[in-house]
Amino acid sequence: MARLLLRLAALALLTALVAAPPAGAQQAVRVKSDGIDIPAQLYRPGTAKAPAIALFHGCGGVGQNNTRMAELLKSWGYVALVVDSFSSRGLKDVCGRNWPTQADAEKRAVDIDASLRWLDAQSFVRAGLVGFMGYSYGGGVAALRAFAPRVPARVAILVYPDCALVEPLGPKIDVRQPTMVAMGALDDWTPVAQCKALFDRVVAGRDLLETHVYPNAHHSFDALGLPVRYLDGVGNRSKPGGCCGAHYGANEATWKAFVVDVKAFLAKALPASP
Repeated sequence: MARLLLRLAALALLTALVAAPPAGAQQAVRVKSDGIDIPAQLYRPGTAKAPAIALFHGCGGVGQNNTRMAELLKSWGYVALVVDSFSSRGLKDVCGRNWPTQADAEKRAVDIDASLRWLDAQSFVRAGLVGFMGYSYGGGVAALRAFAPRVPARVAILVYPDCALVEPLGPKIDVRQPTMVAMGALDDWTPVAQCKALFDRVVAGRDLLETHVYPNAHHSFDALGLPVRYLDGVGNRSKPGGCCGAHYGANEATWKAFVVDVKAFLAKALPASP
């Protein structure tokens, strides 16, 4: 009888170990948003409670730049959640001529709200210490929430964002949380001038806005290993009629500077240690 009990206890322990990934392991999770289950990858720095950042991809879906940043965030002591807004909606790549509409962006912004709520409800996240980070199209969606939030966030990071998506918010906007914006000076897909026009409309919280414009950098400067090239078939909201063509590709020096700037921004606005 004692031997049987030992076997059952060992089996229970093994089941628990399989069901719960070890601290620091990547884990697939789902977030309920807009009535559907949104898949996401969770990165945890350890067993202690930590602040958390939700990451939102660009028009091509989750990329290595997103997962690379999630790993960095984890190494700095943050919980990171890489949210896949496309697969549950039957999307793969919306970078072409059918560039996402304003309505598409508004619908996707709900994923930010849902992800922040999900993170804030987790036992391993320090209560109320959640933020979000968006890239390109996802950066424009993140800008909608940075300048017109529904669910409170402690920080927002916008990486070469499509600032045109914020146009409907009107001529006067407020910054509600520390917000970092990272842009390439040579970006002709989501150009700096478009974001500057947005920042000129800020009437309150201007001191919360931190902008970085990196010289010699194009769109997707963090796509390490990808040479700069011109894509003639991509939608481009900054061109007449929203079409077409833009440069994109990596700049390793810019990527390194960007990582330093993100780490410094978070250390000031959302420190990992209490």
